[in-house]
Amino acid sequence: MIAGAAYWKKSLSVTGGIAAILLGTTMYACGSLAWFGTLIAFFISSSLLSKLKHQRKAAAESGYAKGGRRDAGQVAANGGLGLLLCIGNVIWPDPAWWYIYIGVMATVNADTWATEIGGLSKSIPRSIVNGKRVVAGTSGGITRLGIVASLLGGAFIGLIGGIFNHIGETQASFSSIIIIISIGAIAGLSGSLVDSWLGATLQVMFHCDVCGKTIEKQEHCSQKARQIRGLRGMSNDVVNASSSLIGGVICFYLSTLPL
Repeated sequence: MIAGAAYWKKSLSVTGGIAAILLGTTMYACGSLAWFGTLIAFFISSSLLSKLKHQRKAAAESGYAKGGRRDAGQVAANGGLGLLLCIGNVIWPDPAWWYIYIGVMATVNADTWATEIGGLSKSIPRSIVNGKRVVAGTSGGITRLGIVASLLGGAFIGLIGGIFNHIGETQASFSSIIIIISIGAIAGLSGSLVDSWLGATLQVMFHCDVCGKTIEKQEHCSQKARQIRGLRGMSNDVVNASSSLIGGVICFYLSTLPL
């Protein structure tokens, strides 16, 4: 029902809807409320945010490899690693899986919130690499609003995961919810910044000879664009998956620190 509603509202493509059903159903079968509830919270919140002032963000999004309608690759990049962690927890139960999962989901949510809310910023984005001003929509471009949104996006996942974990089988304490909100915020922001850095350095980028834009996709203005930098296989989906894994590792590390 959720995937169908998302397809109807044009948040998912056909392949994205099928992938979301397979991913969500498997997560529901293998995990508790804390696992699949957190995934659903990410999906719903990010889908709703993508509709905010869509016309204002349309120009910036024209150069993105993926638009507001997610396909199977984007669904897998955002939720596939989380599903593997959930399955790993079923095969070999350990609290480490849960903290890595929170970090992964905090990162993808923080990155999504930073993109959607940061795209509404009135200030000119600056490159995370050298601090120079860049055109809105440029990979690696960040704003203060985007950073704040990223921090809140990570905290949101920590909050949802902590609450669902509290009412689930593990019976987490209130103090542990506060802790997971904090580490979710830090891990989400850190992973999101890594995503921006990878996007500015290693992600494959193309140049449209028709309109002159630097873009993430191989075709623009109905013509094939030429590669100008980055690694050929380092697509936006690979960047998202890599940064989310780093966010997961950061979250796990933070969870091991003495309080």
